[in-house]
Amino acid sequence: MSVRSRVRSNAKPADLGGPVGNFPEIKDMSKIITIDELKTNNSKSSIWLLIDGKVYDCTKFIDEHPGGDEVILAESGKDATEAFEDVGHSDEARALLPEMLIGTFDKNSKLSTAPTSAQKAIEHGSNMMYFIPLSLMGAYFAWRYYSGA
Repeated sequence: MSVRSRVRSNAKPADLGGPVGNFPEIKDMSKIITIDELKTNNSKSSIWLLIDGKVYDCTKFIDEHPGGDEVILAESGKDATEAFEDVGHSDEARALLPEMLIGTFDKNSKLSTAPTSAQKAIEHGSNMMYFIPLSLMGAYFAWRYYSGA
């Protein structure tokens, strides 16, 4: 039974391999994941994501992800919280997370926040997006002023 169908089905927790009763299974949160562990699990065969200080193993879900595997792979090895929240995931998507939880992120590990070359290029491009039209507009008004038109 796939991860998604387990959430959608009306099966009782005992049918899903979980505990009997109304209590959800509580995973061991004592495992601390370091930045090195997070970065080594960034391929399609083993992918971990950091969301809200918790680390999730998304390997089994990657083929079922509606946005495709590229979206998840792009966020591996870094804090994916902002990307996860920006998309506006449904309650169904959030219900899948506890089953993929493997531990908490080591608060002493430092995440790299330095912009990548792609981010620098995007920022440079967005600055040029304003500079070029304003320059053209300035040149046009200067031409109109000096030509007496």
